[in-house]
Amino acid sequence: MSEQLYTAKDFKSDQYVRWCPGCGDHALLNSLHKAMAGLGIAPHMTAVISGIGCSSRLPYYMNTYGFHTIHGRAAAIATGVKVANPELTVWQISGDGDGLAIGGNHFIHALRRNVNINIVLLNNRIYGLTKGQYSPTSPRGFVSKSSPYGTVEDPFRPAELAFGARGRFFGRCVDVDAACSIEVLTASAKHKGASVVEVLQNCVIFNDGCHNAVATKEGRAKNAIYLKHGEPMLFGENNEKGLMQEGFGLKVVTLGENGITEKDILVHNAHCEDNTLHMKLALMEGPDFPIALGVIRDVESPSYDECVYAQIEEVRAKKPARTLEDFLLSGDKWEIK
Repeated sequence: MSEQLYTAKDFKSDQYVRWCPGCGDHALLNSLHKAMAGLGIAPHMTAVISGIGCSSRLPYYMNTYGFHTIHGRAAAIATGVKVANPELTVWQISGDGDGLAIGGNHFIHALRRNVNINIVLLNNRIYGLTKGQYSPTSPRGFVSKSSPYGTVEDPFRPAELAFGARGRFFGRCVDVDAACSIEVLTASAKHKGASVVEVLQNCVIFNDGCHNAVATKEGRAKNAIYLKHGEPMLFGENNEKGLMQEGFGLKVVTLGENGITEKDILVHNAHCEDNTLHMKLALMEGPDFPIALGVIRDVESPSYDECVYAQIEEVRAKKPARTLEDFLLSGDKWEIK
């Protein structure tokens, strides 16, 4: 990081932002500009890579390096950018269709390899750019232009997919919740290795209200819990509720009832290697449980790009530098007579 101070304006391009009025992408873009400014990493040391979809227009609106690539391949290209130039801070922008359908294979392997990239997954549970087909995160029974009688399949849950691929960082925020978005995006960039931030994003045209329960400040006070490492898992309009362990699961309790005090409430440990509790937190949903926001999992592990360069140095130290011709002639040789 440099000592120069940056502002959000330093990361904004001069391009007109072409998203629908009211689209959640606008709010996320503003939060990303502010998070980047706070990180203190120069724009010329930052690259934003995207696939195809509404949210994938985002690199045009960044005053950084950027690449609007092809459908589903953002993770593959972001991996190449990071490995070729490990000094760059690399962000990947994908929607739920781009990242988890055609790009699903790249998504899980980027996490398994632990490539040091920051994946921002905007989840509006719909294909917006192609005008309203159901996506891999659309709920069972979802009626869309491509499922007029409702889908007959269960959706991916991004956290479940990320943890199944051995993901070490998973955070979640709501598009219009700037404070939480900036905090989670910043934490994801500071994490060494692959990080995933799921953004619960509204599509005002084709899936309006898809995250209604947490779309407003009042709704989040009732229906969400902000997880913070080292702090008790309290939520509610007056922090009057909390989470306790019950067997292998979780339960919601009310402070003061049945003698329950804050000391009985689980304390969030985002750095726990075992992801069992992280998975349960990430999969909570209403009406019985709050939706978890914030940094749910943040566990350090050697990154792919770091290991690649360490291996190169190790091999160079053992073998003298040589030319390509030397290398080609270094193996077995046969003379044909």
